[in-house]
Amino acid sequence: MSDITIRRKHGKTLADARAAAEHMASELRDEFALDTAWDGDSMHFRRPGISGELALEGEEAALRIRLSFLFSALKPAIEREVHKFFDENFSA
Repeated sequence: MSDITIRRKHGKTLADARAAAEHMASELRDEFALDTAWDGDSMHFRRPGISGELALEGEEAALRIRLSFLFSALKPAIEREVHKFFDENFSA
């Protein structure tokens, strides 16, 4: 298994950060067929071969993605896309 971990300050209120996370999740659901569910201030997501969570902690968003062996070869491309989504939805 391979992991991607990203922490980024967002400079938003918790409500605004949650709205940005939900917008990001909506785009990810459409593009990557992810199933998402909230548990408090953490959004968990999964699809075959990929799972993880996005935690909203104060002024920071923390993302952890776990990739199966088959998806580990795509890690650089997935990481680039995730940074792009963060730039669009969580810029400080």
